[in-house]
Amino acid sequence: MKRSTIAAQMYTLRDFTQTAEDLRATFQKVSAMGYESIQISAIGPIDPKLVKQYADETGLAICATHVSWDRLVNDLEALAAEHKLWNCKYIGLGSLPKEFRAGLESYRKFAKLISGIAITLKEQHGLQFVYHNHDFEFERFDGITGMEVLLTETDPAVGFILDLYWVQAGGASPVEWIRKFEGRMQVVHLKDMAILDRQQVFAEIGEGNMNYGEIIITCRETGVEWYVVEQDVCHRDPFESLEISLRYLLNLL
Repeated sequence: MKRSTIAAQMYTLRDFTQTAEDLRATFQKVSAMGYESIQISAIGPIDPKLVKQYADETGLAICATHVSWDRLVNDLEALAAEHKLWNCKYIGLGSLPKEFRAGLESYRKFAKLISGIAITLKEQHGLQFVYHNHDFEFERFDGITGMEVLLTETDPAVGFILDLYWVQAGGASPVEWIRKFEGRMQVVHLKDMAILDRQQVFAEIGEGNMNYGEIIITCRETGVEWYVVEQDVCHRDPFESLEISLRYLLNLL
């Protein structure tokens, strides 16, 4: 992990990225706090050329994205062109569409579909499809979790963005699953888990109870390229939350 490989996930700042003007100001703030990379997710309907312009102005590399399932299925060529414009290799899907959460066979159907998308992106465009998990993928169906289906029944062209908070919330070991995904996880989502009034809550990295010392070591050992800071819900100003997490990670360099 190097400073340049620590990225801010724009989903954290989604309330400040819905217009071109706000996106530009947000990029400026993210750069000023010390980030050199970002993941594009949940921004407003902004011209991709402007997104690139504002990222370049602030010296921010676009390391990955989250895009809609509809665009992956129906607008793949345009998506590929956008990612090439942004010099962004990793096209991410942020969640499993609801129609594929019904059970084992629906997971297997989804695994086949994303394998086809990933192969097309790799062979025709030199890009990488990556899937981002939540906790529900760890539900068991006939003794096997949905996450195991996605790992074992997808083509190797499918990559993953392992979200470590959601792995923990799913009752699994983040370190164990980082190792399981070795070679297929180039981007990782980092956030911490704290307990408040006996409830699991999102926290800045280092402010919760997850073992981030061991987690970062394991990510290094398994060849993770991008370390993306995300916090789904912030209990303070989200810009401050991103800065707290960055300071913690910089101490681990």
